Amino acid sequence: MTEVIEHRCEQNMAWAVKRLAACALILFAFAVFAPSVGSGGAPMLATASAVSPDEARLARLSSITKDDHATILGRGKTAKERNEQIALATGAVESLPGFALPRTASGMSDTAQQCLTQAIYYESATEPLAGKRAVAQVVLNRVRHPAYPATVCGVVYEGWSAPVCQFSFVCDGSLRRKPSASLWRESRDVARAALSGHVETDVGTATHYHADYVLPRWAYELDKVRRVGQHLFYRFPGRSGRAASFTSRWSGIERIPAIDFSRAGALGDQAADMGPTGSLVPLRDPTDRRADNDVGGRMDPSKSWRLAIPDPVTASSGFRAALDSQPRSDASGEVRP
Repeated sequence: MTEVIEHRCEQNMAWAVKRLAACALILFAFAVFAPSVGSGGAPMLATASAVSPDEARLARLSSITKDDHATILGRGKTAKERNEQIALATGAVESLPGFALPRTASGMSDTAQQCLTQAIYYESATEPLAGKRAVAQVVLNRVRHPAYPATVCGVVYEGWSAPVCQFSFVCDGSLRRKPSASLWRESRDVARAALSGHVETDVGTATHYHADYVLPRWAYELDKVRRVGQHLFYRFPGRSGRAASFTSRWSGIERIPAIDFSRAGALGDQAADMGPTGSLVPLRDPTDRRADNDVGGRMDPSKSWRLAIPDPVTASSGFRAALDSQPRSDASGEVRP
């Protein structure tokens, strides 16, 4: 009899547990999917998840150099003067530990080195060595910040399929130009050193830079860290720019996207949109060998452009008067006054 009673008790307990589990499931479904009433009395669908404060903060950081923030407020001499008026951030310039790719990732390491070399070359080929190293540091700082992709190529090519690239050389046709062999080697050496642990401490945790001859709106929204060569470097303000916030780990998957260079559009004398890093590269046909400071037009015979050379006969009334005063000959060769 005792065994029968114990068996029935066990059955009742199991039945009760099942009922409780079913009730809990119903209550969960109602809380997630059932409409609730908003402040205005209208039904309001509850959402299963909301954007966390950290996610919202990272989204705000990643967009700080896009859209209206990337508006250029000045160029040339005026921009240089206004850039000089922006004070350097106070406090110590923190640095991150060296960035070193695992030896086991040889294939991915080669791809990462290619992407970093491209960024260094096309952004700072003619900058001093410290300027090249500073650009490399910015790329690797972004790899470690959760507001950006966790790969070298992901950072360099961010926005390649969007209206504006983070590094403008990716989208303005610069990659179609054959690089200078000597400057490419210098850039590659800097990339190798950076991916082997070299740290450019001068720029610390900087994640942005721009040339000193342009003034983007976001320059007033970030902390100015340092000038290196012709570039001005910036970090995120507050704790987002502190070394402790650089928590991302390299994902291990490096890939260079296949870019359709027809996106560069009308190559010529148009100015490219300045990417968040501040790179300003004129959109120009790769065969155009004019100097960067040559702002003149390029003759395009396909558009029937022709040089307009003044006729020397009609250019000067004095020349015409002198010509008329000369004796002329008729068809027979006889000279007439």
